[in-house]
Amino acid sequence: MFQKRIFLHLFVAIITLIYAPNASSQTTSSKKERSKLFEETTTDSDYLMAIEKAGEVMESAYNDADFDSASHHLFGEIKRTQSKLDLILTSLKGANPNVRNQQMYHTVLKEIELDLEEQNTAINLRNENLEKIKSRFIELRKDKTLMVLIKDTIRRKQFKREFANLRKKYLSTDSLMTKNQGILNNKKRNTVQRKIAVSNALIAVENNLEKSGISIFHKEQPFLWNITETVPRKAVQNIGSKIVIEESVAEYYLSYRIGGLITLVFFMGLLGWYISRNLKYLKTNGYKDNLSLFNFKYLNRGILVPVAVVGLSIAVVSNLYAPALFIELLQLLLLGILTLLFKNQWSGTSMRNWLLLLGLFITLCFLDLFIEVGLLQRCAFIIINILGIRYGLIQIKSLKDQLYIKAFFKWASILFVGLNGLSILYNLFGRVSLSNMLSLTAFISLTQIVALSVLLKIILEIILLQIYTTRVKRGIEKIFDHESLSETLKKPFIILMSYMWIIVIASNLNIWESLRSSLASLLTHPNTIGSITFTLGNIVLFFIIIWIAHLLQKYVAYFFGEIEDENEENINKRQHSKLLITRLLVLISGYLLAVAASGMPLDKLSILLGALGVGVGLGLQNVVNNFVSGIILIFDKPIQVGDVIEISSESGRVKAMGLRTTKINAPNGAEIIIPNGNLLSQNITNWTYTDNFKLVEISIEVSGDTTPDGINEIIIQALQDVTLINMEKAPQIFYSAISEGKYKILIKFWCSIYRTEESISNARQVLFSTFKAKGLTFST
Repeated sequence: MFQKRIFLHLFVAIITLIYAPNASSQTTSSKKERSKLFEETTTDSDYLMAIEKAGEVMESAYNDADFDSASHHLFGEIKRTQSKLDLILTSLKGANPNVRNQQMYHTVLKEIELDLEEQNTAINLRNENLEKIKSRFIELRKDKTLMVLIKDTIRRKQFKREFANLRKKYLSTDSLMTKNQGILNNKKRNTVQRKIAVSNALIAVENNLEKSGISIFHKEQPFLWNITETVPRKAVQNIGSKIVIEESVAEYYLSYRIGGLITLVFFMGLLGWYISRNLKYLKTNGYKDNLSLFNFKYLNRGILVPVAVVGLSIAVVSNLYAPALFIELLQLLLLGILTLLFKNQWSGTSMRNWLLLLGLFITLCFLDLFIEVGLLQRCAFIIINILGIRYGLIQIKSLKDQLYIKAFFKWASILFVGLNGLSILYNLFGRVSLSNMLSLTAFISLTQIVALSVLLKIILEIILLQIYTTRVKRGIEKIFDHESLSETLKKPFIILMSYMWIIVIASNLNIWESLRSSLASLLTHPNTIGSITFTLGNIVLFFIIIWIAHLLQKYVAYFFGEIEDENEENINKRQHSKLLITRLLVLISGYLLAVAASGMPLDKLSILLGALGVGVGLGLQNVVNNFVSGIILIFDKPIQVGDVIEISSESGRVKAMGLRTTKINAPNGAEIIIPNGNLLSQNITNWTYTDNFKLVEISIEVSGDTTPDGINEIIIQALQDVTLINMEKAPQIFYSAISEGKYKILIKFWCSIYRTEESISNARQVLFSTFKAKGLTFST
């Protein structure tokens, strides 16, 4: 049994030894076939796609690395900034160190500093773009197909031409990126150097401005009595070079501000066209001579000169930091044009005093711009200051009587004399730059108040011209009370003129920027009450916008040719409706802008509206009722301005409609103010809702040898001779009694409701004369 078991085991082993190699061979063969069947193979198409993808990356990299139009514009800006900076740095070395020039240098250097910062940021952005482009090439290394192809030298030969094109693209892209990287690095290096130069220049300019501060200490020059030099030839020889420098600075500023100046010229051209159109209309229709009734002093002498005064006055105020030559030329040009206006209007004494002031100012400007600081200049300044003090005490009174605004001239005179006196004091103690600044400010303050007075008069004449032209177009030829209207209109303009005068003086004294900064810090400082945070600036802006909105809604009527004392029969009711809607829109827009400008959060605003709702519920019902009723009256138009109405026991003509009340002129001259809520809640008789005519009647008695047909003919003929009667609607004749030779007659006819009494009176007079001429007895 044991032997049989051993034999069986040996037999299995032999069989295993015999068949094992074949089985193993079959298994191995099966595995090889399986690996070839499922393994990932790379074809030529895959390699071509990898090469094409790399080519597209390089092509896009080349396009992105090349500078676009924005980059070339940036390089142009960098070049212009360099030219601007070179001119400023050159001018700083040789130009007159007066306050005007230093202010201009400071402003321009600050803007150059901002430009350089923006340019540096733009250069950094382009450098970052180049780095991103490089990262695209790094991403190509992750493409396994491309990397396998590059390492396989045998297979790579199959794509020799494709690799040659790929290499060509790579080299051109690499060359372009290297070149542009160098350009950007060079631009950045220059930008950094310019920033350093600007910083140093700003320090120098700020030091010069600080030296010009109002202080009698730290003198710049020796005391006047310690100067022993004679008239320096060098100062005279340097006039030519200083003129060249000042001209280059002025030309630069002109090119720098050319956009704003062109815009100003454009708007002045529009203003001139607008004035000429109105004058032409009045001249064509034969009304131009009536302008003399408005006491026009400037618009009746042409258009060009008054418009030039307006434009130059705005240019002086809007170029506070212009170089000395530029702003002084503007001032002298303005004064020269004013001289043309004054030539035939001022008295001989006033004109001579004005020309003397002009001559002193021209001399002062020349000394300040082109003469070196020394004995000659300082003595000349003192002489001019002495003449200025004498002028302010004696001769200046002749100018005051010629001006439209006399209230501010007193303060201008005091300032003129005081600044000239301080200038002499500072000059003696060696504060020459401050002395020169005070002298120029003294003369500018006086001449500017004269210019602003003329400017105000010209603006008022333009507004009166607009009102009168609009009224003539509407067929209203009556001359209105222009003097009281001018007094009303000039009040807000006087505030504006005062502001213009103050900033011109403050900028010449080199204190405007510090005042503006101090005021800005005060207005923008956050204040907290409870959970509400606010700034004074927001509050001030809120009330300013509200004030302007109310001012506009009040004055907008004048541009439609409407005045407060309008009492014309042919009043344009449709225009009044548009005017009321315009006023409403102006007020609503103003209040919305004011709320937005106040910076009040919406959640706080909702609380305020809730509190307002409670207030309305408790005690403001009538106010809100009248306000809403006013809006309904404006849009529903049951009555309009100019209508003749009867309400309750009151009657009269509607003079004005507001959002809360309506004013009615009673026949006896009283002005009745009725809340809008009462108008809307009561019965109203509107005599002029459809037209302006009213049916009136006259009772007469006629005696004599005649017949009713003859009487009717006489009445119709008589009524036709009365121009106030509307004959388009036939008169009505009724006989209440007829007897032999005696007739009682009731005559009804249509006439203007605004002139009812006058029409009836004229009709009675004409009827009496007509019947008397016919030999008949007439009585009413």
